Amino acid sequence: MTELPEGGLPLAGITVVSVEQAVAAPYASRQLADLGARVIKVERPGGGDFARRYDTTVHGESSYFVWLNRSKESVTLDLKSDRGRKVLEQLLGGADVFVQNLAPGAAARLGLGADALAERFPSLIRCSVSGYGTSGPWADRKAYDLLVQCQTGLVSLTGTAEETARVGVSIADIAAGMYAYSGILTALFTRATTGVARAVEVSLFEALAEWMGQPAYYTRHGGTQPPRIGTQHATIAPYGAYTAADGKDVLFSIQNEREWAALCRQFLRRPGLVDDPRFATGSDRVVHRAELNAIVAERFGELDSDQVMKLLDEAGIANAGVNDVQEFLAHPVLGARNRWREVRIPGGAVVPALLPPADLAGTAPRMDAVPAAGEHTENVLTELGYSTADIAALRTDGVI
Repeated sequence: MTELPEGGLPLAGITVVSVEQAVAAPYASRQLADLGARVIKVERPGGGDFARRYDTTVHGESSYFVWLNRSKESVTLDLKSDRGRKVLEQLLGGADVFVQNLAPGAAARLGLGADALAERFPSLIRCSVSGYGTSGPWADRKAYDLLVQCQTGLVSLTGTAEETARVGVSIADIAAGMYAYSGILTALFTRATTGVARAVEVSLFEALAEWMGQPAYYTRHGGTQPPRIGTQHATIAPYGAYTAADGKDVLFSIQNEREWAALCRQFLRRPGLVDDPRFATGSDRVVHRAELNAIVAERFGELDSDQVMKLLDEAGIANAGVNDVQEFLAHPVLGARNRWREVRIPGGAVVPALLPPADLAGTAPRMDAVPAAGEHTENVLTELGYSTADIAALRTDGVI
């Protein structure tokens, strides 16, 4: 694959200013940086984005922050001060996109609401990421990932029959970040084709609500919500994880009647089950899930996990071992497809990072360093015309 030279990335020449924290907005802006946009991350003086202190596991840095903030420039600004807001205004004057996920009402109080910015910067694309939207009865409520998982009903679907569980990643934040990213790309396209810079608004709640579409339809029209059954699929059977004789769990999925027949004949070695009225259709198999699970579990108990996966492969049935995170990190697909790159973090250490999942032919994504808090403040202020004395005064007064 021929790679374009540096500067040939799709968003080269686009400048993004982001007053961001935590996960959702940083995830959106990092993906813009991956595509070549210049992302200037505005952080608080005296510590920066609080996600820097979520943990210290990556050579003293936060695993969240390292994941979400490569290839950005960090500028510290006290936006509660007049001089800090003046610097931000200067940055916005040269920006294409502004992203913020400040606390409810904070952007408006700072004069950074979408309408106010449109008056001052008509070509600026404004993106707001909030918890429950900037209007409506919950506009002033704080929202964090797990709160939104609870409010959308996701937690009620996740876990075992005995106990609910959160999804193991920040799924509401990730959903919102993805929609902010795609919304900004759409707004950039619209501006390029019509000259109009449209605002983008995304809430964590509405992003995850979209991802709840299937169980929402099932519940509204079926009268009850899908049951909570661990690694089993709520509406398809057999579809779930079973334990092999060596203690390793293997998950497999039956999607149609051809696969069901192959499972019975080639894996279970019980061809008579194909026409058993208890299991004649997908719906029948769900109703008689417990009986079916007992049959499958008995067969799994006769085989180790490698044998299970080999027989399922031979039957043309999709399957996978249930990996832990260490097994994921060593996954042969990631190695064979050369998906790992090295990224420098504050302090100088270099850590592996996965390439963005969308490959664009002819380009290689930018995978630059994760910035220290305020690392680029002086360079950016110098670009804006500030002298060394000006910068020193701002630092003395705690503005930067």
